[in-house]
Amino acid sequence: MSKSNNALERRIGYSFNDGSLLTLALTHRSVGANNNERLEFLGDSILNFVIAEALYRQFPKAREGQLSRLRAQLVKGVTLAEIAKEFGLGDYLLLGSGELKSGGFRRESILADAVESIIGAIFNDTGFEASKERILHWYNSRLESLSLQDNQKDPKTRLQEFLQSRQKELPKYEVVSVQGDAHDQTFFVECVVDMLKQKSEGQGSSRRIAEQQSARRALTALGLEE
Repeated sequence: MSKSNNALERRIGYSFNDGSLLTLALTHRSVGANNNERLEFLGDSILNFVIAEALYRQFPKAREGQLSRLRAQLVKGVTLAEIAKEFGLGDYLLLGSGELKSGGFRRESILADAVESIIGAIFNDTGFEASKERILHWYNSRLESLSLQDNQKDPKTRLQEFLQSRQKELPKYEVVSVQGDAHDQTFFVECVVDMLKQKSEGQGSSRRIAEQQSARRALTALGLEE
């Protein structure tokens, strides 16, 4: 690890009584048999329950399907990886030599799993209420910005379906540049749609996020989204 666990504790807002739990939560399976996979399993279950309860209380009139789709949006790997990047979690991961060489510290799946592992570690360290409090704190802004309209399909899917319905060519996405250090990159993507004269640009901490933003801007240019 390039940085101390104490610095990470300040970032996540929790100080462990048993520091070995945090170290275990940061240990990828590429290191050996003593890794974070069991904590990840535990944390995933806790996260799903806490988010489900939060949505249940926040949207008392929502249908089951709406709540399920909102929960899926919040607990998916992309969202967890975004939270991990907010913590700078990649700097603290313990990885085997192969994963280190291949850039595992910035791989979304590894970052997402580590967030779930930290949740499991907090549960084992102090209990359910502490892990719930941290989850709700980390997700506060995301929960506040939600509406039931967020259940609609993602921008790339909506753009593709719109073009298919009019028998037009599908959009093309191109990464035009990647800026920043390896652990803190910003991707710049252009979306080309034959129905539009100009390309739609998007940016984000991953190619996927940048593509979604460029698709959203294409939808706006087509008059399909404000």
